[in-house]
Amino acid sequence: MSKQYPITVSSWTLGDQCKFEDRVIAAKEAGYDGIGLRAETYVDALNEGLFDEDILAILDKHDMKVTEVEYIVQWAEDNRSYEQKYKEQMCFHMCELFNVKQINCGLMENYSVEHTAQKLKELCHRAGKYIIGVEPMPYSGIPDVAKGWAVVEASGCDNAMLILDTWHWMKAHQPIDLSVLKDVPADKVVSIQINDVWERDYAKSILRDESMHDRLAPAAVPGPGLGCTAEWLKMIKAKGIKPNAVGVEVISDAILAKGIKEAAKETFDGAKAALAEAWPEVLED
Repeated sequence: MSKQYPITVSSWTLGDQCKFEDRVIAAKEAGYDGIGLRAETYVDALNEGLFDEDILAILDKHDMKVTEVEYIVQWAEDNRSYEQKYKEQMCFHMCELFNVKQINCGLMENYSVEHTAQKLKELCHRAGKYIIGVEPMPYSGIPDVAKGWAVVEASGCDNAMLILDTWHWMKAHQPIDLSVLKDVPADKVVSIQINDVWERDYAKSILRDESMHDRLAPAAVPGPGLGCTAEWLKMIKAKGIKPNAVGVEVISDAILAKGIKEAAKETFDGAKAALAEAWPEVLED
Protein backbone atom coordinates (compact mmCIF):
# COMPACT_ATOMS: atom_id res chain seq x y z
CA MET A 1 0.00 0.00 0.00
CA SER A 2 1.12 3.54 -0.74
CA LYS A 3 2.30 4.61 2.68
CA GLN A 4 1.06 8.19 2.44
CA TYR A 5 -1.71 8.37 -0.11
CA PRO A 6 -3.57 5.08 -0.63
CA ILE A 7 -5.08 4.81 -4.10
CA THR A 8 -8.66 3.90 -3.34
CA VAL A 9 -11.46 2.56 -5.52
CA SER A 10 -14.43 4.59 -4.36
CA SER A 11 -17.57 2.68 -3.51
CA TRP A 12 -19.72 3.82 -6.44
CA THR A 13 -17.00 2.96 -8.98
CA LEU A 14 -17.80 -0.74 -8.52
CA GLY A 15 -21.54 -0.18 -8.17
CA ASP A 16 -23.91 -1.66 -5.63
CA GLN A 17 -24.70 -5.10 -7.06
CA CYS A 18 -21.59 -7.13 -6.19
CA LYS A 19 -20.79 -9.23 -3.16
CA PHE A 20 -18.35 -7.78 -0.68
CA GLU A 21 -15.57 -10.29 -1.29
CA ASP A 22 -15.90 -9.88 -5.06
CA ARG A 23 -15.44 -6.12 -4.58
CA VAL A 24 -12.29 -6.72 -2.54
CA ILE A 25 -10.86 -9.21 -5.06
CA ALA A 26 -11.53 -6.90 -8.02
CA ALA A 27 -9.81 -4.00 -6.27
CA LYS A 28 -6.81 -6.09 -5.26
CA GLU A 29 -6.29 -7.63 -8.68
CA ALA A 30 -6.48 -4.21 -10.35
CA GLY A 31 -3.76 -2.80 -8.10
CA TYR A 32 -5.67 -0.62 -5.66
CA ASP A 33 -4.34 0.02 -2.16
CA GLY A 34 -7.77 0.42 -0.59
CA ILE A 35 -11.52 0.35 -1.13
CA GLY A 36 -14.15 2.90 -0.27
CA LEU A 37 -17.43 1.90 1.33
CA ARG A 38 -20.71 3.75 1.55
CA ALA A 39 -22.89 3.05 4.56
CA GLU A 40 -25.27 1.27 2.19
CA THR A 41 -22.49 -0.94 0.83
CA TYR A 42 -21.49 -1.91 4.36
CA VAL A 43 -25.13 -2.79 5.16
CA ASP A 44 -25.26 -4.87 1.96
CA ALA A 45 -22.29 -6.85 3.28
CA LEU A 46 -24.12 -7.43 6.56
CA ASN A 47 -27.16 -8.56 4.59
CA GLU A 48 -25.02 -11.19 2.91
CA GLY A 49 -24.84 -12.75 6.36
CA LEU A 50 -21.42 -11.31 7.18
CA PHE A 51 -20.57 -9.96 10.61
CA ASP A 52 -17.93 -7.34 11.30
CA GLU A 53 -15.34 -10.00 12.05
CA ASP A 54 -16.13 -11.73 8.73
CA ILE A 55 -15.67 -8.47 6.83
CA LEU A 56 -12.35 -7.84 8.55
CA ALA A 57 -11.26 -11.41 7.80
CA ILE A 58 -12.03 -10.99 4.09
CA LEU A 59 -10.04 -7.76 3.98
CA ASP A 60 -7.13 -9.45 5.77
CA LYS A 61 -7.30 -12.49 3.49
CA HIS A 62 -6.79 -10.32 0.42
CA ASP A 63 -4.43 -7.78 2.04
CA MET A 64 -6.90 -4.95 1.47
CA LYS A 65 -7.93 -1.97 3.60
CA VAL A 66 -10.99 0.24 3.74
CA THR A 67 -9.59 3.75 3.27
CA GLU A 68 -12.71 5.82 2.50
CA VAL A 69 -16.08 5.99 4.29
CA GLU A 70 -19.15 7.82 3.04
CA TYR A 71 -21.77 9.44 2.85
CA ILE A 72 -23.53 11.70 5.35
CA VAL A 73 -26.24 13.90 3.80
CA GLN A 74 -29.08 16.18 4.92
CA TRP A 75 -27.00 17.26 7.91
CA ALA A 76 -28.15 20.89 7.68
CA GLU A 77 -31.82 20.04 8.21
CA ASP A 78 -33.40 21.34 11.42
CA ASN A 79 -35.44 18.14 11.75
CA ARG A 80 -33.34 15.21 10.53
CA SER A 81 -34.98 11.86 9.88
CA TYR A 82 -34.11 8.82 11.96
CA GLU A 83 -32.82 7.21 8.76
CA GLN A 84 -30.25 9.97 8.38
CA LYS A 85 -29.34 9.93 12.07
CA TYR A 86 -28.81 6.19 11.89
CA LYS A 87 -26.77 6.44 8.69
CA GLU A 88 -24.54 9.02 10.37
CA GLN A 89 -23.96 6.71 13.32
CA MET A 90 -23.23 3.88 10.89
CA CYS A 91 -20.49 5.99 9.30
CA PHE A 92 -18.97 6.65 12.72
CA HIS A 93 -19.02 2.91 13.42
CA MET A 94 -17.39 2.15 10.07
CA CYS A 95 -14.57 4.59 10.82
CA GLU A 96 -13.96 2.86 14.13
CA LEU A 97 -14.15 -0.61 12.59
CA PHE A 98 -11.85 0.11 9.64
CA ASN A 99 -9.59 2.72 11.26
CA VAL A 100 -10.57 5.43 8.76
CA LYS A 101 -10.10 9.01 9.91
CA GLN A 102 -12.46 10.88 7.56
CA ILE A 103 -16.07 10.70 6.37
CA ASN A 104 -17.16 12.09 3.00
CA CYS A 105 -20.22 14.34 3.27
CA GLY A 106 -22.40 16.19 0.81
CA LEU A 107 -25.34 18.56 1.05
CA MET A 108 -27.96 18.83 -1.67
CA GLU A 109 -30.05 21.45 0.15
CA ASN A 110 -29.12 25.10 -0.29
CA TYR A 111 -28.87 27.21 2.86
CA SER A 112 -26.98 30.33 3.83
CA VAL A 113 -23.31 30.03 4.75
CA GLU A 114 -24.19 30.95 8.34
CA HIS A 115 -26.86 28.26 8.75
CA THR A 116 -24.78 25.62 6.98
CA ALA A 117 -21.70 26.42 9.05
CA GLN A 118 -23.66 26.11 12.30
CA LYS A 119 -25.04 22.73 11.25
CA LEU A 120 -21.56 21.62 10.17
CA LYS A 121 -20.28 22.64 13.60
CA GLU A 122 -22.93 20.43 15.21
CA LEU A 123 -22.03 17.52 12.92
CA CYS A 124 -18.34 17.92 13.70
CA HIS A 125 -19.14 17.87 17.42
CA ARG A 126 -21.05 14.60 16.99
CA ALA A 127 -18.18 13.19 14.90
CA GLY A 128 -15.66 13.79 17.68
CA LYS A 129 -12.26 12.47 16.62
CA TYR A 130 -13.34 11.88 13.01
CA ILE A 131 -12.85 14.40 10.21
CA ILE A 132 -15.91 15.62 8.33
CA GLY A 133 -14.94 16.11 4.69
CA VAL A 134 -17.32 18.50 2.91
CA GLU A 135 -17.50 17.83 -0.82
CA PRO A 136 -18.50 20.71 -3.12
CA MET A 137 -20.70 19.50 -6.00
CA PRO A 138 -21.99 21.83 -8.74
CA TYR A 139 -25.61 20.66 -8.49
CA SER A 140 -25.71 20.85 -4.68
CA GLY A 141 -26.17 23.42 -1.94
CA ILE A 142 -22.36 23.70 -1.77
CA PRO A 143 -21.62 24.08 -5.49
CA ASP A 144 -17.98 25.13 -5.49
CA VAL A 145 -14.79 25.61 -3.50
CA ALA A 146 -15.69 29.20 -2.59
CA LYS A 147 -18.84 28.28 -0.68
CA GLY A 148 -17.33 25.05 0.60
CA TRP A 149 -14.41 26.88 2.20
CA ALA A 150 -16.66 29.66 3.51
CA VAL A 151 -18.76 27.05 5.33
CA VAL A 152 -15.79 25.08 6.66
CA GLU A 153 -13.99 28.21 7.83
CA ALA A 154 -17.09 29.67 9.48
CA SER A 155 -17.73 26.44 11.38
CA GLY A 156 -14.53 27.04 13.33
CA CYS A 157 -13.98 23.30 13.73
CA ASP A 158 -10.57 21.66 13.50
CA ASN A 159 -12.20 18.48 12.14
CA ALA A 160 -14.11 20.28 9.37
CA MET A 161 -12.29 20.00 6.06
CA LEU A 162 -12.86 19.84 2.30
CA ILE A 163 -12.84 16.96 -0.16
CA LEU A 164 -11.98 17.89 -3.75
CA ASP A 165 -13.16 15.90 -6.76
CA THR A 166 -11.95 16.44 -10.33
CA TRP A 167 -15.40 15.95 -11.86
CA HIS A 168 -17.14 18.36 -9.51
CA TRP A 169 -14.32 20.88 -9.89
CA MET A 170 -14.52 20.91 -13.68
CA LYS A 171 -18.33 20.87 -13.86
CA ALA A 172 -18.42 23.89 -11.54
CA HIS A 173 -16.37 25.59 -14.30
CA GLN A 174 -13.50 26.37 -11.97
CA PRO A 175 -10.14 26.78 -13.73
CA ILE A 176 -7.32 24.39 -12.90
CA ASP A 177 -5.45 27.14 -11.14
CA LEU A 178 -4.12 27.63 -7.63
CA SER A 179 -6.03 30.90 -7.41
CA VAL A 180 -9.20 28.88 -6.70
CA LEU A 181 -7.52 27.53 -3.56
CA LYS A 182 -5.75 30.73 -2.52
CA ASP A 183 -7.69 31.09 0.73
CA VAL A 184 -7.75 27.37 1.59
CA PRO A 185 -4.90 26.05 3.75
CA ALA A 186 -3.45 22.85 2.29
CA ASP A 187 -4.06 20.96 5.53
CA LYS A 188 -7.79 21.70 5.33
CA VAL A 189 -8.21 19.38 2.34
CA VAL A 190 -8.54 15.88 3.78
CA SER A 191 -8.76 13.80 0.61
CA ILE A 192 -9.28 13.94 -3.15
CA GLN A 193 -11.20 11.98 -5.78
CA ILE A 194 -10.11 11.73 -9.40
CA ASN A 195 -11.76 10.96 -12.76
CA ASP A 196 -12.14 12.59 -16.16
CA VAL A 197 -15.06 14.51 -17.65
CA TRP A 198 -16.85 14.99 -20.93
CA GLU A 199 -16.08 18.35 -22.52
CA ARG A 200 -19.74 19.17 -23.00
CA ASP A 201 -21.95 19.22 -19.89
CA TYR A 202 -25.33 17.59 -19.64
CA ALA A 203 -28.12 20.14 -19.30
CA LYS A 204 -27.99 21.85 -15.90
CA SER A 205 -31.29 20.29 -14.80
CA ILE A 206 -29.85 16.79 -15.26
CA LEU A 207 -26.21 17.43 -14.42
CA ARG A 208 -26.47 15.09 -11.44
CA ASP A 209 -27.47 12.30 -13.83
CA GLU A 210 -24.15 12.76 -15.62
CA SER A 211 -22.36 12.61 -12.28
CA MET A 212 -24.11 9.40 -11.25
CA HIS A 213 -24.01 7.57 -14.60
CA ASP A 214 -21.52 8.98 -17.10
CA ARG A 215 -18.14 9.90 -15.67
CA LEU A 216 -14.91 8.93 -17.39
CA ALA A 217 -11.86 7.11 -16.06
CA PRO A 218 -8.91 9.32 -15.06
CA ALA A 219 -6.80 10.34 -18.04
CA ALA A 220 -3.43 12.02 -18.51
CA VAL A 221 -4.22 13.20 -22.06
CA PRO A 222 -7.38 14.12 -23.97
CA GLY A 223 -9.30 11.15 -25.29
CA PRO A 224 -13.04 10.65 -24.96
CA GLY A 225 -12.98 13.48 -22.42
CA LEU A 226 -10.89 16.50 -21.49
CA GLY A 227 -7.95 14.46 -20.19
CA CYS A 228 -7.71 16.92 -17.31
CA THR A 229 -6.79 14.57 -14.47
CA ALA A 230 -3.01 14.96 -14.61
CA GLU A 231 -3.14 18.76 -14.78
CA TRP A 232 -5.60 18.83 -11.87
CA LEU A 233 -3.32 16.56 -9.84
CA LYS A 234 -0.34 18.83 -10.56
CA MET A 235 -2.31 21.68 -9.03
CA ILE A 236 -3.18 19.61 -5.95
CA LYS A 237 0.48 18.64 -5.51
CA ALA A 238 1.69 22.21 -6.00
CA LYS A 239 -0.72 23.38 -3.29
CA GLY A 240 0.97 21.01 -0.85
CA ILE A 241 -2.16 18.96 -0.17
CA LYS A 242 -1.51 15.60 1.50
CA PRO A 243 -4.70 13.58 1.04
CA ASN A 244 -5.68 10.78 3.41
CA ALA A 245 -6.88 8.94 0.32
CA VAL A 246 -6.70 9.34 -3.44
CA GLY A 247 -10.15 8.12 -4.34
CA VAL A 248 -10.85 7.01 -7.90
CA GLU A 249 -14.54 7.77 -8.27
CA VAL A 250 -15.71 6.88 -11.75
CA ILE A 251 -19.46 6.40 -11.67
CA SER A 252 -20.10 5.06 -15.16
CA ASP A 253 -22.82 2.75 -16.41
CA ALA A 254 -20.77 2.00 -19.53
CA ILE A 255 -17.61 1.03 -17.64
CA LEU A 256 -19.45 -0.95 -14.97
CA ALA A 257 -21.32 -2.88 -17.68
CA LYS A 258 -17.98 -4.54 -18.49
CA GLY A 259 -18.00 -6.20 -15.05
CA ILE A 260 -16.46 -5.15 -11.77
CA LYS A 261 -13.03 -6.63 -12.51
CA GLU A 262 -12.72 -4.74 -15.78
CA ALA A 263 -14.14 -1.59 -14.15
CA ALA A 264 -11.54 -1.82 -11.41
CA LYS A 265 -8.73 -2.40 -13.91
CA GLU A 266 -9.75 0.36 -16.33
CA THR A 267 -10.14 2.96 -13.60
CA PHE A 268 -6.92 1.98 -11.82
CA ASP A 269 -4.91 2.00 -15.04
CA GLY A 270 -6.20 5.47 -15.87
CA ALA A 271 -5.42 6.72 -12.37
CA LYS A 272 -1.93 5.21 -12.49
CA ALA A 273 -1.16 6.89 -15.82
CA ALA A 274 -2.34 10.29 -14.58
CA LEU A 275 -0.43 9.95 -11.31
CA ALA A 276 2.72 8.79 -13.09
CA GLU A 277 2.75 12.03 -15.06
CA ALA A 278 1.61 14.43 -12.35
CA TRP A 279 2.54 13.01 -8.97
CA PRO A 280 4.66 9.84 -9.23
CA GLU A 281 5.44 9.88 -5.50
CA VAL A 282 1.91 8.66 -4.84
CA LEU A 283 2.77 5.43 -6.67
CA GLU A 284 5.74 4.71 -4.42
CA ASP A 285 5.46 2.19 -1.59
